[in-house]
Amino acid sequence: MALSGALALLLVMITSGARVAHAQTAPGSRETIDAYVQRFEASYRDVRSLRADFTQTYSGSGRPRIESGVVWFARGGLMRWDYQRPSAKLFLCDGRHVWLYIPEEKQLTRAPVKSSEDIRVPFRLLLTRLDLRRVFARFEFVDDATQDAASRVLRGFPKKEFAEDYSDVLMGLDGQFDMRRLVVDLPDHTRMEFRFNHIDRNPPLDKYLFRFTPPPGTEIIDEK
Repeated sequence: MALSGALALLLVMITSGARVAHAQTAPGSRETIDAYVQRFEASYRDVRSLRADFTQTYSGSGRPRIESGVVWFARGGLMRWDYQRPSAKLFLCDGRHVWLYIPEEKQLTRAPVKSSEDIRVPFRLLLTRLDLRRVFARFEFVDDATQDAASRVLRGFPKKEFAEDYSDVLMGLDGQFDMRRLVVDLPDHTRMEFRFNHIDRNPPLDKYLFRFTPPPGTEIIDEK
């Protein structure tokens, strides 16, 4: 799924701190959102690689589209999404280009990172850039009975320049500040949701994980 570049920027929230418009206090705690988000940001400063299982759900006017697999991130804007269900496909970023390979179609689409509006592209900033001030006007804590006592749910609201791109964003963080849930609500009443499990910080990753050679006979489409 492709979204506007402005909406894509908001996804850097995964490891970002932000200056909020008010100092709301967390339920059952005296800690403000300012302090909480600062600790969230600090928890990722030494993270150089990340691995997780993911489920991605797009909800629109029809039946929700659900996909799942394994994702890896590394410093330098590197990432690899291996989709396993309901069908195999690969979305990869080598720091300069993004690659989408669909085995069933024997087709590879390749585009420069800077020109891609794919919603997954900003995730490459996960371990690189930590700044939300450009995107969110304010945050609030959200009560969620499904969360355990050590977890928090934040809702972020857009700045005026991003108001046409998204309505709000929910971030579910566990006690170690791992992102377990990320929900983007769009003005057209559609929703993109990511859930992450079995998160592993700083696993050893081979550099070849972020390289790809298409099989012989693959149609290659280069996008500008």
